[in-house]
Amino acid sequence: MNTEEYQTPQPNDDSLAQTTPQESVPESIEQEDNSSVDQVEASSENSIVHSPEADSQQSSDNTKDELEQAVIQLQQQKQDLIEEISTLQAELKQSQKSMGKMMQEALSQLEQRKQALQIAVEQLERRQERVRNEMKTSFAGVSQDLAIRVQGFKDYLTGSLQDLAAAVEQLELVPQAPPEPVNPTVKVSKSREPQSEIIQFAPAQFEETAKKIRYFIDKYRSQPDYYGPPWQLRRTFEAVHAEPASNWFFQQGGRGALQTMGSRLQNTLIASAIVSILYQLYGNRLRPLVLANSPEKLGDWRRGLQDCLGIGRQDFGPERGVALFERPEAVTQKAERLQKARQMPLIIIDDSELEVSLSLLQFPLWLAFAPDPKMMRSFDHDF
Repeated sequence: MNTEEYQTPQPNDDSLAQTTPQESVPESIEQEDNSSVDQVEASSENSIVHSPEADSQQSSDNTKDELEQAVIQLQQQKQDLIEEISTLQAELKQSQKSMGKMMQEALSQLEQRKQALQIAVEQLERRQERVRNEMKTSFAGVSQDLAIRVQGFKDYLTGSLQDLAAAVEQLELVPQAPPEPVNPTVKVSKSREPQSEIIQFAPAQFEETAKKIRYFIDKYRSQPDYYGPPWQLRRTFEAVHAEPASNWFFQQGGRGALQTMGSRLQNTLIASAIVSILYQLYGNRLRPLVLANSPEKLGDWRRGLQDCLGIGRQDFGPERGVALFERPEAVTQKAERLQKARQMPLIIIDDSELEVSLSLLQFPLWLAFAPDPKMMRSFDHDF
């Protein structure tokens, strides 16, 4: 509102001068004029109090408060954002550390796999080289294997035919039983013949046999045949083994004890060489009988003879090949029956037998391995 609308016009000096002389203003009128003036002044004062300037000042104060509150809110939001940023930065650093560790572990694993693959590749390359070398000689190896199998089958057939022939001969001997005066002399002469051949191996009486024995011993030493036929020595035979075998043949005459070599495997090697030589001389007539006081030791002998002579399980049994015994009485009975059947028992006594039955010493062929005296003394001290 314009304040001029509420103001009354003030009389000029000229107007006052003109009215004064003409007429006088009554006092009542003056009083009324004064009261009206006071009212106008009061209204003007009221209008001044409620003027637009006051309203604008009040609105500016309100706006200022609102702005201050907005600034405070913005500052609070700023603080929240700063804290959130710091939190995100910490999480980012932690995630970077975790990613770094994961990358390091992944790199180490890849490195390990790389090394393992390199080793595997090297092994495959070496294996490829070996396969190539084997392929170059595969024909020779296969042909040798086939030759060994054919020879083994041939020996098997030969042994079977010999056993069949022996069985047929025994069947044919039954009708010839009536001429009693003739048969005993024949039997005695035949039974004495192998005994005279075996009891002595001295060069003076048996020069040809001694030459054959020396030939086989030298052959086993200088020309070992690891793929030979069954009953032929297939292992390395050195001088330390050849000397006791030669002494058993030429000095002890096939009946004596040899000092143990310290292990059952070495004793089995010497016994296998003796069995192989006798088998070359007398064939299937030879029947080795092994005596040991436990099944475990007999198992060692079985495996050792199989390995050294190239024989199989079919060559072990009471009726053919090698027989194994735990008691000397059974060995004696078997040797007697073999002698009656015109066969040649070879008794082999393990070094674990501290006492030898005298009944075993009556046979023409026996080989005992004497235990080491030091071992015997320690055994006596145990008791």
